[in-house]
Amino acid sequence: MKFLIAFATVIAVALAAPVDDRDAQVVRYDNDHKGIDGYNVAYETSNGINGNEQAELRSFGEDTAAIVVKGSYSYTGSDGQVYTVNYVADENGFQPEAAHIPRA
Repeated sequence: MKFLIAFATVIAVALAAPVDDRDAQVVRYDNDHKGIDGYNVAYETSNGINGNEQAELRSFGEDTAAIVVKGSYSYTGSDGQVYTVNYVADENGFQPEAAHIPRA
């Protein structure tokens, strides 16, 4: 009987353990590719990471055009808190914003 209780306890602890990031699976992936004009992407993984991104071709004058990207991603930190980062990548570079990122 003691063996059965010990075995059941070990199984319960193993099942309650968090998913190892190495074993995470993609559970949702949406991709709307618009050719040279841009794209929309969204994803979610089994370990709680998710994100989305939108991109569009923008003109910066007669001879200059570039893809401008806006998006966000979130994940659960080792402290159990969910962290979210919103960002823009444009002619001014990559610009992340989040409550946990210090500002200059």
